[in-house]
Amino acid sequence: MMHKRFMELALHEAVAAGARGEVPVGAVVVEAATRTVLAQAGNRVEELADPTAHAEILVIRAAAAALRSPRLEGCDLWVTLEPCAMCAQAIAFARVQRLYFAAYDLKGGGVEHGARVFQQPTCHHRPEVIGGINEEAAGFLLRRFFAERR
Repeated sequence: MMHKRFMELALHEAVAAGARGEVPVGAVVVEAATRTVLAQAGNRVEELADPTAHAEILVIRAAAAALRSPRLEGCDLWVTLEPCAMCAQAIAFARVQRLYFAAYDLKGGGVEHGARVFQQPTCHHRPEVIGGINEEAAGFLLRRFFAERR
């Protein structure tokens, strides 16, 4: 049941990002013990003219600010797309406890595909990873977004 609630929040952020003309990716950071949502965000790359303004980076920054700590130990990250290598490294640096994601990213993913950041010997923190949660809904948003731009 929790999977559904937090992923639905992330999907809501993804829909909002898509409505702004951003790639529809959304993310939520949750304090695992209390199930408290600390931050929610969607992509803002175009809006901010910032290639690092991925949903995961924005939500990690906001959650760290809320906790007044650069470490998100005991926190879970829910995101609608497999994080890229940049975001995966940020997740490791933030020491996120668990990463839940929806759609797999065969081309740009950095967790299960591509760089596989958490599997590298130089990775200092490896969160538990659970992929494929509500993959169909997240994949639909992404496919529709890119089909409309072709």
